Amino acid sequence: MNRKRFRWLVILGFGFTSLLLATAYLQFYIARPIGSGPAGPKVSRDPFEKTWTEQPVLLLGIGDSVTAGLGAKNTSHSYFQRLISNPIDESEDMKGVCLSRVLPNLQTRNLAISGSTSIAHAEIVDEKLETQPADVYGIVVMTTGGNDLIHSYGRSPAREGAMFLATREQAKPWIENFEKRLNTMLDTITAKFPGGCEIHLADIYDPTDGVGDGASIMLPAWPDGLAIHAEYNQTIYRCVDARDHVRVVPLHKTFLGHGGHCRQFWQPFYDSRDPYYWFYENVEDPNDRGYDAIRRLFMNSIITHSKLLPSRGR
Repeated sequence: MNRKRFRWLVILGFGFTSLLLATAYLQFYIARPIGSGPAGPKVSRDPFEKTWTEQPVLLLGIGDSVTAGLGAKNTSHSYFQRLISNPIDESEDMKGVCLSRVLPNLQTRNLAISGSTSIAHAEIVDEKLETQPADVYGIVVMTTGGNDLIHSYGRSPAREGAMFLATREQAKPWIENFEKRLNTMLDTITAKFPGGCEIHLADIYDPTDGVGDGASIMLPAWPDGLAIHAEYNQTIYRCVDARDHVRVVPLHKTFLGHGGHCRQFWQPFYDSRDPYYWFYENVEDPNDRGYDAIRRLFMNSIITHSKLLPSRGR
């Protein structure tokens, strides 16, 4: 083989290898395909075959942009609206699986505000949630605490309610305050439903899929982020465990494998059945498939624990 031919083979080999590496990098580190079709756990249709109660029921949303529906392609695709009624393009397995089908006297109100923190949620619960009539039963769906962790993505020094890039030591008093706030919120909500209520409180998902990096090539890594995130979720579990009528909705566990590392088959939370991205373009909120999964998680919590179901009674 002459030198010229050998040189060209080396160049071609190097080019092919570079192309292969670039393709792999794009596929496993940059690409975040969202997939199609239903997402999340199955929901039994059986509880929706007959009316649960004729009593007035208020479905109340409290929280941040997840409960407000930011990232859904339209209002009908938010998890809150999907709990109430099915969108016109509903998947076959969920048609007729909605609260308006089984609660003929259902009222709804959503107090969630995009971008809000648990500090704002405590104020909303205290100031904007009225005491309900004694004949009204409450189904409360709630997401809180997520914005406390991620804002303001390091654009300003870490503080309570905007903890991104904080150290664990810095965050300790803020986590303690979150626990006090959450306990107060849950007790205040309960007191404002003299006719009884149930609260379905989501834990906080992790867009980094347990890796703990910046979740986006535009964001810096947060060394203590996963530890602080875990302490926030542990706070949620403690507050829920102290109350029989409050339940955790497991967003964290369900969303692992559907964040920024969803294509990386070597990660421990890789989901080979659905290796797709459930988050919106802003990294922090769900996309349409993410909201489908969240709706299913909340609905499963309701049908598993609600005293309204005829088989359970109150």
